[in-house]
Formats: sequence, C-alpha cells, structure tokens
Amino acid sequence: MTRQIGGTKLEGSTVLILGGAGLVGEAVARALLPHGPRRMVIAGLTQEEAEESVQELRSEFPGRAAGIDPYWGDLFVPAEMKDRPRAEVLEDADARALLVGDLYGELTDQVFRRSALGQLLLEVRPDIVVDSINTAGALAYQNFFDSSFALLEAARQGGATVGEVEKHLATGYLPQLIRHSQIALRGMRDAGTQVYLKIGTVGTGGMGMNIPFTHSEERPSRMLMAKASLAGAHTLLLYLMARTPGGPAVKEIKPTAAISWKALGYGPIQFRNRTLERCDATAPLPLDQAFLPEASRAFERSGEVMDGVYVNSGENGLFSLGQFEALTALGLMEFVTPEEIARNVLQEILGHTTGRDVITSLDSTSMGSTYRAGVLRSAALERLEEMEREAGVESVAYEMLGPPRLTKLLFEGAILKRLYKTYDEALALDPEKTAERAQTLIQEDADFRQRMVSAGLAVLLKEGDQLLRGPVVKITPAEGRPLDDKVVDAGWVDLRPGNWEKWKERLQAVVRDVREQPGLEQGSRTDLDYGDTKDDLRPGRLAAWVFRVEDQGERMKW
Repeated sequence: MTRQIGGTKLEGSTVLILGGAGLVGEAVARALLPHGPRRMVIAGLTQEEAEESVQELRSEFPGRAAGIDPYWGDLFVPAEMKDRPRAEVLEDADARALLVGDLYGELTDQVFRRSALGQLLLEVRPDIVVDSINTAGALAYQNFFDSSFALLEAARQGGATVGEVEKHLATGYLPQLIRHSQIALRGMRDAGTQVYLKIGTVGTGGMGMNIPFTHSEERPSRMLMAKASLAGAHTLLLYLMARTPGGPAVKEIKPTAAISWKALGYGPIQFRNRTLERCDATAPLPLDQAFLPEASRAFERSGEVMDGVYVNSGENGLFSLGQFEALTALGLMEFVTPEEIARNVLQEILGHTTGRDVITSLDSTSMGSTYRAGVLRSAALERLEEMEREAGVESVAYEMLGPPRLTKLLFEGAILKRLYKTYDEALALDPEKTAERAQTLIQEDADFRQRMVSAGLAVLLKEGDQLLRGPVVKITPAEGRPLDDKVVDAGWVDLRPGNWEKWKERLQAVVRDVREQPGLEQGSRTDLDYGDTKDDLRPGRLAAWVFRVEDQGERMKW
C-alpha cells in the first residue's frame, strides 16, 4: 500500500532524522520504518550515539538494515568543525573567526556549502526531514548572560581582546538560529525535500513563568526564559519558511509536557560527560570556615561513581524515582511519551490532520488581508492620484520602505511613465534613445532629480562612468572594488541602455500577464489589480511585478 505525502510516496523515500539518536528521534524512526522508506539517516551529535542508535534500529528491523545509516556532528557550525567540542573551537583563533564570520556575514553560496547542515542535506537529498534536535536548548545553554558579564569584566580590566569579543559573538542566540534556519531552507529547496517536520519545545515543559524546575535559584532562570524565547522565535521562522514558495511543506509539533522515558535501570549515575562522584563529609566545620579554601579538609572524594535506580529520560539525563515522581505529577510538568509524539509525526507526514501542528494553527488563527482593506486600498490609491495632480507633484518614493531596490525601481518606473505614458508606447522604446531622453529629463527637472538623490539613490548616467549623488548614498560599492551590477541593481537609478532593454522585456511580460488573462466575462479566474483595466504606466504596479515575479517574492497565502 502506498502512502502519499505532498505528492511523494513514504514508501521508497529518503528520510533524514536530525537528532535521530535521541529519545524522540528513535521513536520517530521506529514509527516510520514499517512504512517502507528506501533509506533512513540517523543524525546524532556524536559518532558513538549515532552508531549505537543505528545498531539498535537495525536489530529491530533486520529487513531494512542496509538502508539505515548513521551521521554525526554539530550541525550549527561549518562542516570542518562538526566533530570538535565547541569549547575547543572557541579556543582556536582561525576556527573561531570563521565561525563568527559565517554567523554574522551574508549567506553566500560559500558559507552555505561549507556548513555541516548544508552539506548533509545536499549529500542525503532527503524527501522527508524530521528535526528532533532541541534547537532552543542547544543554543540557550551556551549562556549568553555569563558570556556578557565576562566580556564586560574584560573591558573593565583594560579592554577586551578580539578573541574575547569573538567568543561572546559566538554565543549570540538569534544569529545562530537565523543562520541555521536559512541554511535549512536553502538546503531543503536545493535537495527537493517535500516535508519538513520540526519537533519543537516551549522551553518550560508546558509550565508558565512560575515553573519551579529551573537552572538556578532565580525563578524562572534567565537561561530557561532564553530557551523559551528561542523556541517561540524558531516557530515564527518556521511559519515564514512554510510561506516560502519552492520550499517543503513545514509542520511543527510542540510537546508541552516532560518527554519520558527511554529506560529504567540500576547502575552508575553518569550521563555523557557528567558523573556523580561518591564523596563524604568527614568532620563538621564552623560556619565562618565552611566556604574558605581550607574547607577541603572536611570532606573526601572516593573516586567512585555513585550508583542507584534511575529513569533514563534521554537527552535530559537520569532521574531518581522521587525526581521523576515530582516532575510528572498532576498539576506540575506531567509527561508525554515519545511514542505518542512519533504517532503524531507519522500521521502528519502521511497527510492526516492531528490538530497538533502549530504552524497550521498559526496559519489559521493569524489575521491576514481583508475584503474591506482591499476596497479601501483602491479608494486610497485613487485619492492619492488626485492629490498628486492637485499638488502638481509626483512623490515617487521616500526610501522609508526598504529595500533601496524598491525606491530605485519606482524612480525608473516613474521615468518610463514620464517618457511614454502608456504600456503600448513603452513597448516600442529604443534603449539608446531612452537612455538619452532619461538623462536629459533628470538634468532638466530639478525637483525630480532632487527627490532621487535626497532619498539616498545614486544616479548612474548613460555612459556608465559618471553618477549623480547627494550627501547620503544608501548602497555603495566595496572599497577598492570596481563597480558591479549587483550594487547598481540594489539601489541606483540606472540610465544605461542595457537597463532600459531589461525594462522593455519586463513590460512585455507585465502586459502579457495582464492582457492574456481570462476576461471578467469568463468568470473569477483572473487576478485583477488596481489600474490593470487602463493602459497607463504605474510605477508601483511595475515594481510590485518585479518583486513578485522576477525576484520570486510572492506570498503563498493571499
């Protein structure tokens, strides 16, 4: 029996489970494997845990053993650093500088391709990604607060070094979350991923700011609130990802209770790099000496590991009977099993509504555009046109709605409107003559010219070797580098013939879009915008077309 997921069969698909070696990740793998994926990649933080998880799954599903593969490493850093402890990376000047540069710089193709997550997505090319990494926790526990105080103290002691500043920048929560989300979307689009399902968190196990389980005596702790804040920010980034054309279907399931358990056992109390050492108090101390260096004479270390009965809660460590009982008690954090989460994951991937996808919930409860606003828009545009005629001025743009590229497009559209008035006239434009006429227009119309340069635009003259500018230019070329088209396209009015040739092609596409649509007599199939029934050039309409079609900026939800 074939199972459909957004046009892709679950049977025969490639599944990537991020955080797959964790408690929930393993439960998801067990839920999906019976439905016949061709390949499943289990990604864990360390080689040991990834290979151990894969070995368990292979033993449970021997018929699919060849199709279950491990992957390991830190997915928040460049690939060359993925197997190094973060503390070690931050002590390496070259690695640290690369990490900070990749976090805070532009997301170039080079940055994407050297990222661990980007490389993994391009290598595996998954149809389905289930992300069970505790992203908010992984970032929040880097403790930006302690890093801030350390940097401040370094400044007080005579000034922080570049290395100390870089270490602090490397703990910045939002830059890491934003870059991680950008790389994930880029990688999944390039890989052709159909479904991305995030198993998120609220940071407090569903409890409020009165949560008694915290990371310090402060209640709630700053780190816990940072984790909750990042969890919310991540959901909003996923919400935006879900509205991006060409990307996967995006879903998020957010458990709001403690997730348990992986196993019950008896033995040494140790977890990852943490060991509970058995020690003893050998003598009482006066209170005024109890916290001095010589207090060490009153206790002894045995060098032995404490043992006991425990609940293995996966990534959250080992709990005693009492801890588990208190944590999961009614009215406190309570708990949910990983299998219940996995069941919801499976149903959402198969296309069955569970009511647990928070992205769908946000989409259905957030308020979008309205009929009333559409009617008022037309009235406002009509009145603004009347006011411009009455004032004898065409305002064009003030550069208060970014980016500068929008202002550039509006002024270039306004030039076409001044020179040609209608679409039919503009369709016959000659690029060389248009460049000449546009330059003359700007030289002779002081108000028009002043509006351009006052808004921070440079005006590149028709020969391409001179420009007009005001005291502020919003987009400038890098120092020492020759001018390139990327700078001009980003925010300069371009009078060169080549640009008018490009506009001619755009106008042909706009006219084709408007005139080849079915008429109103043929029903409501057509998309009709303000002014489309007239032949007058409208700079705003032209700029909107460029942003929507040429720049692929169209929103998915109308």
